[in-house]
Amino acid sequence: LPYFTEFQGNPSSIHHHGRVLRAAIEKSRKTVADLLHCSPSEIVFTSGGTEADNYALKCAANDYRVKQLITSPTEHHAVTHTLEQIAKEKNIPLVWLSVDKKGNIDLKELEEYLKKEPNTLISLMHGNNEIGTLHPIEAIADLAKSYGAIYHSDTVQTMGHFLFNTQNLNIDFMVGSAHKFYGPKGIGFLYRNAEKSLTPLICGGSQERNQRAGTENVAGIVGLAKALELCYRDYSIYHKHLWNLKNLFQSELLRLIPNVSFNGEISEEKSLPTVLNVTF
Repeated sequence: LPYFTEFQGNPSSIHHHGRVLRAAIEKSRKTVADLLHCSPSEIVFTSGGTEADNYALKCAANDYRVKQLITSPTEHHAVTHTLEQIAKEKNIPLVWLSVDKKGNIDLKELEEYLKKEPNTLISLMHGNNEIGTLHPIEAIADLAKSYGAIYHSDTVQTMGHFLFNTQNLNIDFMVGSAHKFYGPKGIGFLYRNAEKSLTPLICGGSQERNQRAGTENVAGIVGLAKALELCYRDYSIYHKHLWNLKNLFQSELLRLIPNVSFNGEISEEKSLPTVLNVTF
């Protein structure tokens, strides 16, 4: 609230009001970085998950001159539409992995494509926003690294609901959007592995350590960091509570309504606690 009402400076200015806001941004960046076990320099604040996805995919495809794109038909449009545009503009193949009836991919199929063309950009989400199925991002990341491919994951649906440790995850790009974990709308971030530099998607200023031009959304950034901090702090209680609700909802539907079925994975090991997709 104070960053909406009291502090009106521009964080790019060197006067006192600007320096106060700059300090708030960098404190927030460190909070997010500490939670993800990465360096603050690896966090770039954006307008949300869609911009972060576009930034990672478009700039990585261009900067690293990839020769193949791999995704699945169950990805969010922020990924599928972006990859379709890249494939068209660069005239490179876009591979759509098969998914089974529960939305799972086949890692063997992914590996076959990587064997044929390792110079590949892979984009596979962590948790599906419609059916709740989780992809094995650790295994995907390890597979990508073993072939020298680049791996981007749209983690918008799971950021704040799962605990990520980038020190144990061979991933190049992950994204977060604050409104998915009870923060403000219109603010997100890209985690960019320090080994993968990117040309900025948005130019015109030196903000975000020369990675994203434009006057920063200070109140949004502060709110995002605080929301993510609270999610991590209360994770064990919150996660258990959500699973209790999901299991109760599922059991009551089965008890009360005939011929109900559930789409996607529904087990605690393979699905999101926040999504239950039902067919009546």
